[in-house]
Amino acid sequence: MAIFHRATVTPTKAELLASWAPTTPWGPDAGAPIELIGSYRFDDPEGRVGMETFLFTAGGRLLQAGLTYRDEPCAEAESGFVATMHHSVLGNRWVYDGVHDPRYVLMLAGVALTGQGEALGMVVTDGRWYVAPAAVRIRGGGWTGDRVPLDGFELLSDDGQGPARLRNDGFELRLHRHPDVGPAPPIGLTATWDGAPAPVVVADIRPL
Repeated sequence: MAIFHRATVTPTKAELLASWAPTTPWGPDAGAPIELIGSYRFDDPEGRVGMETFLFTAGGRLLQAGLTYRDEPCAEAESGFVATMHHSVLGNRWVYDGVHDPRYVLMLAGVALTGQGEALGMVVTDGRWYVAPAAVRIRGGGWTGDRVPLDGFELLSDDGQGPARLRNDGFELRLHRHPDVGPAPPIGLTATWDGAPAPVVVADIRPL
């Protein structure tokens, strides 16, 4: 479950994406206006790391970026450091590109395999709990095999020429930086949102 706080975030998530995404190999040209479509979240098994994957358009293209929010610097994710942001309730947050953060990769792989694990957004308003619906909805799964390890992934490439590719001793996992409309992969994730012409493939996973 993801708990949403009535808070001010500095910089805003849109501002953060607008400043960071153009510096990446897969991102838009500098100065191209970014329009957020929405995001989907994963649950952290330990309840500490925020994980949010954004879909947005820029320069006529659909793009995807997964970010993690941590309450302290993470040495394992340092190669994917994006920025620090201040949350008026939670304090300073260290933001990382998800494909460099082992916790995000763990959950992306698990949800892509099973279709389970998208975080339910909840918010407290005037002392009552409410569902905070996600603008982006994901569906996935396809794995019918035995229990398998989801850790140990290494980033193979994220050069903008195709999906970000990661691999462990059992699977290759791909996060599509430029999602396209297409049939659901045998194992993977698709996303839809209000106004989307058809589901887009956002991730897939292949046994080795």
